[in-house]
Amino acid sequence: MADDIPVAQRSQPQRPPRSPFLNRLGLLGLGVSALVVGLALLFPEPLRLWLTPPPVRGLDARTSADGRLLGHFPYEEASAAELVEVAPGQALQRDAAQALLAMQRAAVADGVQLVVLSAFRPAELQEELFFAIKSERNQSALERAQVSAPPGFSEHSTGYAVDLGDAYAPQSNLSVSFETTQAFSWLQANAARYHFILSFPEGNVQGVSYEPWHWRFEGTAAALQVFEPAHRLSRASDTGP
Repeated sequence: MADDIPVAQRSQPQRPPRSPFLNRLGLLGLGVSALVVGLALLFPEPLRLWLTPPPVRGLDARTSADGRLLGHFPYEEASAAELVEVAPGQALQRDAAQALLAMQRAAVADGVQLVVLSAFRPAELQEELFFAIKSERNQSALERAQVSAPPGFSEHSTGYAVDLGDAYAPQSNLSVSFETTQAFSWLQANAARYHFILSFPEGNVQGVSYEPWHWRFEGTAAALQVFEPAHRLSRASDTGP
């Protein structure tokens, strides 16, 4: 009768012995988990970067420890409400726009005409410029990144960056030869008065190709904060190990 069977035996039905293979599999799983936890404690940043998916669709590259992708820092896109037109089809963040227009007027007074070649660019346009030209020129992602930022990582998306040319030397547009123009000489001597600096001088620590035409505005606290990571990298490079 059921009452004759001890309670312990009635409440714990007999189970088949566990397979040795399953035992080993369980131990292996525990070992892998312990390894992942150990690596996370010893090397938290590399593991995070390895586990984080690539930030740009179609680009098999991950950000470095300081947030850069192929040398470029990430930037938030300026809102339409912040933008002011500085040339047909070209706009900048309001403070940058006012400074640029004042700088252009001062240049004209000195016989130099600064032309706006490119200003604010949304991520969609930057994506097209990066991938379409990369394919057209048969470039690797790293080669393309030396001359153009991936989408989401361009200074142009902030509304603070502008590409300038010389109206009297259009053949130098977006070329290193711009450094030989009167416009570039004038910018070197006067741009800082209007809070514009050269973003990518020769030998810059970001590893971006020299761009004498690419200038960014740093005349407000907000603008300085946007570009602080780039300044921090330059300071670290100046002080050395």
